[in-house]
Amino acid sequence: MLPGDAAVARVVRDERARILATLVRVTGSLDLAEDATQDAALRALECWPRDGVPDNPRAWLLVVARRRAVDLIRREANRAVKEAAAVVLFDPEPEPPATVRDDLLRLVFTCCHPALSLDAQVALALRTLGGLSTAEAARALLLPEATLAKRLTRAKQKITRARIPYRVPEAEELPDRLTGVATTVYLIFNEGYAAGAGEDLVRVALADEALRLARLLVELMPDEPTVLGLLALLLLQDSRRAARTGPDGRLLLLAEQDRSRWDRAAIVAGVELVGRALRRTPDHPDRYVVQAAIAACHALAPAYDRTPWDAVVSWYDVLLTVHDTPVVRLNRAAAVAERDGPGAGLALVDAVAGLTGYPWWHATRAELLRRLDRPAEAADAYDRALALELSGPQAAHLRRRRAGLPA
Repeated sequence: MLPGDAAVARVVRDERARILATLVRVTGSLDLAEDATQDAALRALECWPRDGVPDNPRAWLLVVARRRAVDLIRREANRAVKEAAAVVLFDPEPEPPATVRDDLLRLVFTCCHPALSLDAQVALALRTLGGLSTAEAARALLLPEATLAKRLTRAKQKITRARIPYRVPEAEELPDRLTGVATTVYLIFNEGYAAGAGEDLVRVALADEALRLARLLVELMPDEPTVLGLLALLLLQDSRRAARTGPDGRLLLLAEQDRSRWDRAAIVAGVELVGRALRRTPDHPDRYVVQAAIAACHALAPAYDRTPWDAVVSWYDVLLTVHDTPVVRLNRAAAVAERDGPGAGLALVDAVAGLTGYPWWHATRAELLRRLDRPAEAADAYDRALALELSGPQAAHLRRRRAGLPA
């Protein structure tokens, strides 16, 4: 039986980044490599549903992409010089797995180079590593396609002008560079998991691409705690996707969710990754590993009122030693409120500086003030949260909580 279009598209997308990475190394041009890889992908989507997926789809795609790259090179100026390069380029022999792995690592670190802005890194990661078209990436990021196309063009020009090397960083560079890579993937996931604007709570394409990228990083760096923790965190967070909204589309908070709808396989995989990562960081905590440990506390609790809040607060204390941010302090305050009561939590929330433009600081205050039977102050805090940018489901949730309080 021949594969369906969806199955073919999945195989093509899974292999696309590897083909692109190899062509970038061989041609030295991200634009040329993208054009050739895109042509090979389109050919596969046309031929494979009819003829069947080849035994070695990566080799098939690489041969087609190399041939297309040769054609493109021969059309350029300085034909004689380029033809010589094209002869070297066309080599039908499959790349050794270690070479493909190194090519992918080079592409990952090129896309997430610190010389590029974070916006540019996200755009390049979605386009090159995630395999989204420019139109798909623009929709996922809620940007006009022309805006994202310009952003991609500027990023590629910056890579060329700044002579950003297509290489894996040296050992002493890796910690800082890996932080940028992990931040890029986490930012993509976070915007997909809890969209900051628009009418959807979850942007599925973004969340799924972030998970694919995190899995790719673990495949490339299986002993690196940061990427193990990152994938664990994403799996544990995403395991709740199906339970985060009710039948009417209403946003459901953690305490309201039907835990039987959580993805148990994702939780098992995430917890196993947390264990592997913790064993590799006994003396030097990693922010993603610690965040994944917090997520595991929630994932393993059989009910909300059986959440181990002592453990959650303790993990937040550890997180503050390596990633002390106002949002982390806000989340710790919310955990303290569950453990010690709303008064203790509110005192900590009010002590967090720098979040007056963050809707969830106001929303957290509103919830705690409500529990403390201070309705007028709670209403004001809800109003302040609602005045800031939220997605449609988030705003609807806060309006429901605001209803019935003093005008």
